[in-house]
Amino acid sequence: MPYFASLTDIAARIATGDIASVALTEAQLARIDALDGDLKAYATVTAEQALTDARRADADRAAGRCLGPLHGVPIAVKDLCFTKGVRTMGGTGALADHMPNHDATVVTRLREAGAVILGKLNLTEGAMGGYHPNLRIPVNPWDPGVWTGSSSSGSGVATAVGTAYGTLGSDTGGSIRFPASACGVVGLKPTWGRVSRHGVLALADSLDHVGPITRTVADAALMFSVIAGADANDPTSIPTPVADVLTSIAAGVKGLRIGVDENEIRSNADPQVAEAVLTAIRHLEQLGAHIVAVNVPDVTDFVAAWPVLCQTEAVVAHAATYPSRRNDYGPWFRDWLDAGARHTAVDYARAHHLRLACNGLFRSVFETDSGIDILACPSMPNPPHAVSPDVLYGPMGAFAGAKQRYTVPFDYNGYPTLSLPCGFTTGERPLPLSLQLVSRPLDEATLCRAGHAYEKSTEWHTRHPDV
Repeated sequence: MPYFASLTDIAARIATGDIASVALTEAQLARIDALDGDLKAYATVTAEQALTDARRADADRAAGRCLGPLHGVPIAVKDLCFTKGVRTMGGTGALADHMPNHDATVVTRLREAGAVILGKLNLTEGAMGGYHPNLRIPVNPWDPGVWTGSSSSGSGVATAVGTAYGTLGSDTGGSIRFPASACGVVGLKPTWGRVSRHGVLALADSLDHVGPITRTVADAALMFSVIAGADANDPTSIPTPVADVLTSIAAGVKGLRIGVDENEIRSNADPQVAEAVLTAIRHLEQLGAHIVAVNVPDVTDFVAAWPVLCQTEAVVAHAATYPSRRNDYGPWFRDWLDAGARHTAVDYARAHHLRLACNGLFRSVFETDSGIDILACPSMPNPPHAVSPDVLYGPMGAFAGAKQRYTVPFDYNGYPTLSLPCGFTTGERPLPLSLQLVSRPLDEATLCRAGHAYEKSTEWHTRHPDV
């Protein structure tokens, strides 16, 4: 079975009758059964429903009916997304018995496009930094001793090992980009408000984004085109029509202006990360892009404000279960909520002002005389680091915000980002490295165009973990 085939290729093969959705779904479920006991990407596998949906997809295809661009394609969603009649736990013991009576808008749109949903994917508790001690921790398939990228870890693992053709993740401080980077796959964080958050458990509403994690940029563009758009159930969703990201994806990068602060990258990223990212940028230049030197602001003080915003908003998001069910939370996330409950209105206002200042500085990076279309930088400053269960399950301790220097600013301002593989570390167990591209609000099309051009002329995305 083509476990590592692209989602777009699989969709095309189903459409022509070259392969059946039932056969694909059965193969995916068998692969989950064979691998997931060790890799722990899935929180819930909905095998019976998936096979029912796959049979319906095959019957519709045989009758000449097309459900949509994901007709019959097996995918999976992060266990923050409501699924009617299927538990949605958000990685926390406080919601272990949570059974939604409706689908999230993103799940509805995936189903309407014909997707077959294999199940729900594991995540850190509440989509923050640590895991609940009674739930499973996804394992990085490149090296079981290193980080899987925090919150959307199950989504990154399932995509990397071929137990789903595409997945949904969410990003509040880096949790689409971190697992994409750590697991060697593609992550698209759309513009804030471009994808509805109705029926998606919140961590911090003003920072949360929902987006795809896939094996290719075209796959991410396809999933984005399905889930994006205004939603009457989410008043923060953007009413502007969604640009067609697929029509222009093969247009190349000739003439695009890509901003780079080489000194900032070399000063703040691991040497292997910096070299891989700068090599990728030079490759884009060879493909016809114009590289423009820019000055990226020092974000240290701004990123330090992120926990205050996120902790405070997390208390609001969990008002139905915190503090009433405080003891049902694991120690890491319980500490996070306790910290949020201690913050004052003055603390939050001060942090919010820092957020606004950071947004203004990055607006200047894009809108001054440089006139860049894209900013290029690492997805995270270091390769995936070593982890141990006591760190992932235990009390929160000191919050390591340094790894968020390339992610938090674009959760603050909601600019869209694309992360994609650009190299590997040296050593006995090579680990993936990741390039991040950032564009102006609502310009996911340019991101996908640039990322697709890079991907098509390199081979990093073709490397898969040996599982």
